[in-house]
Amino acid sequence: MRISFVGGGTDLEAFYRHTPGMVVSTAIDKYIYICVKKHFDGGSFLLKYSEIEEGTDINKIKNDLIREAMRHTGVVGVEIVSMSDVPVTGVGLGSSSSFIVGLLNALYAHKGEYKSPEELAKDACKIEIEILGKPIGKQDQYIAAYGGLRSLAFHKSEKVVSKIIPMEEGQKKELDSNLLLFFTGKTRQADTILKKQRANTGKKLDPLERMRNMAKKMGERLSNNRLDQFGELLHENWLEKKQLAGGITDPNIDMLYQKAIDAGALGGKICGAGGGGFFLFYCLKEKQNAVRDALSELEEMTFNFEPTGSKIIHNTF
Repeated sequence: MRISFVGGGTDLEAFYRHTPGMVVSTAIDKYIYICVKKHFDGGSFLLKYSEIEEGTDINKIKNDLIREAMRHTGVVGVEIVSMSDVPVTGVGLGSSSSFIVGLLNALYAHKGEYKSPEELAKDACKIEIEILGKPIGKQDQYIAAYGGLRSLAFHKSEKVVSKIIPMEEGQKKELDSNLLLFFTGKTRQADTILKKQRANTGKKLDPLERMRNMAKKMGERLSNNRLDQFGELLHENWLEKKQLAGGITDPNIDMLYQKAIDAGALGGKICGAGGGGFFLFYCLKEKQNAVRDALSELEEMTFNFEPTGSKIIHNTF
């Protein structure tokens, strides 16, 4: 899964068709696990996720991501099982795109084919955005496929330029250790917020351009091993993000955010579309316990940066 720092929203086609978008994001060590094996009855399928589906006609599969991934790869007669480290919907960590990238990777491997991160990301975008018409951008699919701490640039031509942000290991560890992640206890339907945000894009180009410029600035500073202003950029991005659509924040989210800032956090944001899920804060070590005390009603989730993207961890074929 992933944490996006700044620039979210500029990866929507409604924005980058006007001017290039950019996001700074990182993969983290929280995963969705996909297992694919030949079904005992090779003429049918068995799917085990939050529900169980079984049948012979893939067109009747209710899970749209699984249905379209099987159509796209041509894989039939299989059993598919998925598990996740955190809830798979409504938490703002890019779980649906992580799921489709991992599923495609597993289905291709089942066929004896191995696709590059670029191919997996493009296929995932095609399924989620073109075929299923989800109101999402492209950042989640690319960071799930490539992994690492990256800048992602989105162009009118539909080209996505993915670049690893080079940092000294000590500075990267310091950045990692200065980030705190808390679960608000609330999940939400990201599509509802993103539909509003997409519809508002034409009227919100100015804040989106500022967010894109923050992503450029953050990428440059991290490449130069500079962590100063990281928290400030998170804070500025959050102020801009709140303007993009209704539902991104609410009085309780604003109250929790202010509690963390008052306790010493230098900046933060709700991950993903907003409205709930996980809160991210940038906070120096000497202030972290104060922030934890201020947000004691929330559950903290520890994490580390993940340098790799979707990968096959076991294959018996």
